[in-house]
Amino acid sequence: MLPSVSRCTRPIYLSVARPLAHFRPPMDPDPNRPVETTIRTKLTDKFKPDHLEVHNESHMHAVPPGSESHFRVLVVSSLFVGLPLIQRHRLVNEALKEELSSCVHALAIQAKTPEQWGVDPALGKSPPCMGGSKNDRTVEEKLKAGRE
Repeated sequence: MLPSVSRCTRPIYLSVARPLAHFRPPMDPDPNRPVETTIRTKLTDKFKPDHLEVHNESHMHAVPPGSESHFRVLVVSSLFVGLPLIQRHRLVNEALKEELSSCVHALAIQAKTPEQWGVDPALGKSPPCMGGSKNDRTVEEKLKAGRE
């Protein structure tokens, strides 16, 4: 059973990039990172990735400490072969529809085929936050709802 994604305020942990040969998806949900765990589980179940990285980048934005609201994901899956980038992103967004409509305010996606990953095994870097979410009521309301 997946943890509830309504608990949006948790300690921040960053995933460490691992070489493809050493990737092992976590088997047990971490109660300290319910949103990250749910994202990881859903993407693993849907795409059976050769490589998956889920990074909580909330600490880089104007949100309370411990938030799980801004994520960057890298999904490497043979299911993406032959699909245009926009379709890959739509599939990832569809898989995480519930999270995107509740706690997750921002999701940066890199969706690659195993061949693309073999040529360029890099995770893109996020630009620094310009503070745009400080006055974004959507973020404030989602975080408030997650604490209730």
